Amino acid sequence: MKLQQLRYIWEVAHHDLNVSATAQSLYTSQPGISKQIRLLEDELGVEIFARSGKHLTRVTPAGEAILKTAGEIMRKVENIKQVAQEFSNDKKGSLAIATTHTQARYALPAVIKSFIARYPEVSLHMHQGTPMQISEMAADGTADFAIATEALELFSDLVMMPVYRWNRCVLVPKGHPLCQASKLELEDVAKHPIVTYVFGFTGRSKLDEAFLEKGLSPKVVFTAADADVIKTYVRLGLGIGIVADMAVDEEDEDLVALDASNLFESSVTKIGFRKGIFLRGFMYEFIQQFAPHLTRELVDQAAHASSRAELDELFAGLELPVY
Repeated sequence: MKLQQLRYIWEVAHHDLNVSATAQSLYTSQPGISKQIRLLEDELGVEIFARSGKHLTRVTPAGEAILKTAGEIMRKVENIKQVAQEFSNDKKGSLAIATTHTQARYALPAVIKSFIARYPEVSLHMHQGTPMQISEMAADGTADFAIATEALELFSDLVMMPVYRWNRCVLVPKGHPLCQASKLELEDVAKHPIVTYVFGFTGRSKLDEAFLEKGLSPKVVFTAADADVIKTYVRLGLGIGIVADMAVDEEDEDLVALDASNLFESSVTKIGFRKGIFLRGFMYEFIQQFAPHLTRELVDQAAHASSRAELDELFAGLELPVY
């Protein structure tokens, strides 16, 4: 059994069983990968992938178990590389972040600008996706950090740490009837067609829970993952927008942002990384620039927490900043 063979089966499994795409990503030949997979299967005496002709069709039950262990080995190999890089040059490396549009567009620019100025030899990669995709990228090693509001808690192999609290506002064109209300009420909001986030994005669950608790059935006419897209359709008169407070800036002077913090429970944005990852010095630095309350000591305590309950207890008394 060779490390290269384990890498091949791991990469094939994460390229939708497409050997050709895997070969391209690894800068090697398709026949070479296929041969090494066959040799590994012959040595182990089980099939890792089921086949139809020359095509891989699915991962076998034995393959699932083997791939799980192979993934752990690949992560340990990566940790060894990270340890070596930290000692050879602690200011050089790479950092991959998976996050949503809202975080990438509004919360992270200042942090990333400062980080790049401090670590110019660290190549920074940003992946955007749904909260579920973001969590998966951190869990499988595609990304070092996942930053999101939803879905991180669904992955037991992620260490999650709270960054800040935030709430929502209702966006309307100037002169809209809701601008005349002395205090915004959920019943008033529910009377208008609504443009907001796709379910599963940017605290959408808190919005749905608030309406459900009041027995209201709002008419959500349009959803999007991107706050800027939502604002575009508010401008077109499709409905009123419900977006994160942070998603409103000076460019939106044609819209009125009505405070909705009394209508919806606040949400917490978290940063997560997979258990067992070796955190380099600049990774601790990025976390603390993004969330000053997450000191190196606190991050290490979180990384060594033995359960989700212990993790929750660690941050229970922490007063989070409000974005």
